[in-house]
Formats: sequence, structure tokens, C-alpha cells
Amino acid sequence: MSRSASPRRFGVITVMALALGALGGCASEPDRYYTLAEPATPQPLTAPPAGGTAIEMAPLAVPERLARPQMVVRGPAGAEVQVLEQSRWVASFEQELRDALAAGVAARLGATDATRGPGVAGALPWRITTQVQRFDATQGRQVEAGLSWTVRRADSTQRSTCAWRGSEPAPGGIDGVAQAGQRVVARVAEAMARHVAALQAGQPAACPASQG
Repeated sequence: MSRSASPRRFGVITVMALALGALGGCASEPDRYYTLAEPATPQPLTAPPAGGTAIEMAPLAVPERLARPQMVVRGPAGAEVQVLEQSRWVASFEQELRDALAAGVAARLGATDATRGPGVAGALPWRITTQVQRFDATQGRQVEAGLSWTVRRADSTQRSTCAWRGSEPAPGGIDGVAQAGQRVVARVAEAMARHVAALQAGQPAACPASQG
């Protein structure tokens, strides 16, 4: 006659199964990664000069609270700040913003992006140094940003400085925040590209007015 499992052994197996089930049910959701790069390549503002041109985006200076890969958002009241461990930029924020701006400016100028690689032989790059004063995201409301930048040719000590202030609506959840961030990047890259284009043409730089 077969012997049934002892009550003690059955109890151990049951407890282990329940524990494994609880662990599975409590498993955290996977991290989600976002980019600030524009979803589509923008059209050039002007034809590049003969011989080509290049831009170089210097490392950005950003507020310390933003210098991380996690997305940082404000609560609805604006006072509480949350660091979202499971919603991240694909690189640390300052690097992601630098890459996105460099790509956006280069595309609008039909220029080579010499930020991380070689430029154009015989063409000295326009170097852009950027200071980020704010990049505040509020879920369900908006992304507000304030940046200033300085442009100079690699062979010159003369500098030209502009600034941009503006915001983009961010309806919904974190996806809305990321999309608003992309639109902010597009507007800043447009302003930077127009700044460089004016300097290339020997014209005074027309800095953008503060915008909503």
C-alpha cells in the first residue's frame, strides 16, 4: 500500500509555494527609458557654407538635482520633488540633453556634429557652451526650462551670448513629460541654430525673446 506524504512535508511544500507566489506578485515593474532627442530629423534652416561647417557642444552645466539618469519631477503642488527610479533618461540628464541639443543644432545647420568625433577638415567648429538654469517638470501640467548659451568660433576669443525661457504642456503621465521635454529641446536647438547661422553670415545675433 502506498504511503501518503507526511503532514509535515506537505506543510513545508505549501509554505514554499505560497512564498514564491508572493514574491512573483510583488515583483517590481521594469525600468522605462526615455530620450530627449527629437522624434524626427528637422529640416535645415539654411544651406551650409561652402567647405562645410561643424558645431561642438561643450559639456552642459546643470543644477545638481538634475545630474542623474532618473527623471526628476515636481508634485501637483510644486513643492514636493520626486526622483523616479523606474523612469529614466537613456543617459544621465546632462549628457542626454547635450547629445539631443548637439544633434538638433547640427541638423538645422546642415553641419557636422563634432561634439564626440572629428569635424570637417579645414572648417573650425562653432563651440556652444550652455548653462541650464532650470528644467522643471510637473506631471500632468508642463515642463518649464531656462537656458543660456555662448557661441564662439574655435579660432576666436569673441563670444556671443543668448538665453531662452519657455514651457511646454505635459498632459498625462511620464510619457507626457518626456514628450514635452523633446519639444523644449527642439525649440532651444532652433534658437541656437539661428544664433550660429546669423554669426556665420556676419550678422548680429537675434536672441529669442522669452516665450510661454
